[in-house]
Amino acid sequence: MSTAPEPLVLIEPYAHRGGGHHQHTLTALAATGASLVVAPAGLSEGLGPLARSGARIATGPDGAAAWFLLAAARGAERASAAGRRAFASRHWPRAVRRLPHQVTLLARCWTEAACLRTARRLVPQASAVVILSASEALHGLAALLGGTPHLRFVHELVTTEDRPARWLGRLARWGEKRVVALYPTTAVRDQITTAFPHLPGEVRSFAVDDGRRLTEAERDGGRTAFAIPDDATAVCVVGGWWPYKDIAVIDAALARLTTLLHVLVCGTPLDDAVLARWHQLPHVRLHTVPGPVADEILRLVYGAADAALVARHPGVGKESGLVMDAARLGVPLLVSDHDPDLTARLAGQPWVRSFPAGDAGTLAEALDKLSAEVPARPGPSARAVLDLSPAAEQAAFLTTTYTRLLKECRR
Repeated sequence: MSTAPEPLVLIEPYAHRGGGHHQHTLTALAATGASLVVAPAGLSEGLGPLARSGARIATGPDGAAAWFLLAAARGAERASAAGRRAFASRHWPRAVRRLPHQVTLLARCWTEAACLRTARRLVPQASAVVILSASEALHGLAALLGGTPHLRFVHELVTTEDRPARWLGRLARWGEKRVVALYPTTAVRDQITTAFPHLPGEVRSFAVDDGRRLTEAERDGGRTAFAIPDDATAVCVVGGWWPYKDIAVIDAALARLTTLLHVLVCGTPLDDAVLARWHQLPHVRLHTVPGPVADEILRLVYGAADAALVARHPGVGKESGLVMDAARLGVPLLVSDHDPDLTARLAGQPWVRSFPAGDAGTLAEALDKLSAEVPARPGPSARAVLDLSPAAEQAAFLTTTYTRLLKECRR
């Protein structure tokens, strides 16, 4: 007599936000088998595939403790927002201006704890409990308040702990033994372990491969949808224009082009003033798809492009969902050498063209050459270069790691 597998519990505090490779990973993992998804603020419209995956979805707290923790978290979020407005002026001391961000860390911790409490009530014997977008602080406190061991993907270090948060963290330090932190890159690991030397953790790519490479029909459909001639050259710039992205170098490079280039821009937020300038450039044909979009539309954007363009500031070491998308979907890549580890991995790959971070002249030359020297499309071996695992393999890794954590907790 066969028994159903124990559910994999996936906690995504930001499932209500549209776009991003975090949502793709959530959907792909949920589709691997019996799963519970805890999304405390609901699901974005772009997560329709998740709702159709068969996974059980909890969009609210379950149990009195979870209700209380989530209510406290939302109160703290409101207080943090009010504090950021009140203390925005640089006339305030730096410690005062940073206080709202410390409250944000506490709000995120309480939200995670509420989700862990909910998971524990709904699935007492989970195969793994994983927070897919975890806070960079108060790891042990989240485990203790949540009442269950868990794995947590920590994607970047944005807000460091000041004295109040450090004090709370020290009180709950023994709770770090009930956690395994997963770092998508070695750079993120080095940052976090410097701040939390006792936190168990290992490097593991976050993005997963769902096996759905772009088809020729999608490539043709993308060209048709954006009215790009077959003999034209196109690149895509996907994702919101966040501070770690070097949009200025793309801006300067496009102004230096000597051959015609179609540029597809998709994401949010975008800078309308910059887009207006690109519209006026003589060698640019701009196609804009603003805001978070459904996966089907994003695939058309990638399908229409001869290459995906990724430009980041030097030293940015967190995982690039756009680089992972290129390998996953089969799209050639034009990428800055902002991260030495990533640059070393991609060196010599026929589907990659790199340029020095911040060097607009070299980027312009590379863009001009695309029409004559289109890189090869990445094949199946591209996934191994980036440690991009199939979704089922990632789920198995999470289960194995969680089982090991439970054994350590029982000692």
